[in-house]
Amino acid sequence: MSTPTARASREWLALREPTDATSRSVELAEHLAARLTAPLVVHDLGAGTGSMRRWLAPRLPGPQLWVEHDRDAELLDRDEPPTRDRGGQPVEVVTRCDDLATTDDLQGAGLVTASALLDVLTAQALENLVDLVVAAAVPCLLTTSVVGRVELQPPDPLDAQIAGAFNDHQRRATDIGVLLGPDAVDRAAQMFAGRGWTVLRESSPWLLGPDNAALLTEWLFGWVGAASEQDVGLELQSYLSWRLHQIDQGSLRARIHHVDLLAWPP
Repeated sequence: MSTPTARASREWLALREPTDATSRSVELAEHLAARLTAPLVVHDLGAGTGSMRRWLAPRLPGPQLWVEHDRDAELLDRDEPPTRDRGGQPVEVVTRCDDLATTDDLQGAGLVTASALLDVLTAQALENLVDLVVAAAVPCLLTTSVVGRVELQPPDPLDAQIAGAFNDHQRRATDIGVLLGPDAVDRAAQMFAGRGWTVLRESSPWLLGPDNAALLTEWLFGWVGAASEQDVGLELQSYLSWRLHQIDQGSLRARIHHVDLLAWPP
C-alpha cells in the first residue's frame, strides 16, 4: 500500500499535535475502549512521531504493545518518556519503517489506528487498507481526516475560491494515482459498511485563533500555497498578506473541519 511522496516534517507534527489532541473525538475513543480486551496489540499506520499513541493509549486498557509504522525513519527515531495506559503502566513500543502494514503484520492485532492518513490515500490504497483490517477482524479508529470545509472569521470573498482550489489539489493525480482528499472519509465509511461493519463518525475540527497563532500561520501558508499551485490564475498575495496581518493582530479565527471514523466487525 503506497502513499504520496510528500512527507510531514517533525516540526509540523510537533506544531499540530496539541490541536489534534484537543480535536479528536473522546466519544469514539470511549466506544472503542469498551470493545477491547487486554493484552492489546495496536498497529498505528503512518505513525509519525507517535502522537496518536500519546493521545489514545491512556484511554485504553493495558498492557499494550504499539507497533508504529512509518516510511520516514527519521520520524521513528525518538527518545521520549514512556506513554502509560489507562491503568498507569508503561506502554511497549516497537517501530517499523515501512509503507503501512501487511496481512502478516496484523496477526494477533487487537486494533488498527491512524491519524491524518485517509485523505492522502488513493482509492486503491484505501481499499487495500479496508481489506486488510476486515481480514484481521479488529476495530479500526481513523482520526483527523480532512473533509474539505473551512470557515474563517472574519470571512473574505476569496475564501470559497481558495477552498475549492485547495480541495481540487487534495484530489490531484500523483505518481501513484488520484488522491481521495476530502472524499476519503465518506469512501472509507461506505467500504466498511459494505462489508457489514458498524461505522461511527464524529466531527473533530481544529478551532484556531490567537492561542494557536503559529499553527494557524503554517496552516494558512499551506492552504493558500496548495490553492495557488492548483489554480495559477488566483492572485492571492494580497489576500495572504491581509490574513497574516489578522493573525498578528489576533483577529483571525479558523474552524478547519476534520472527521474521526470508528469501524468494528459484526
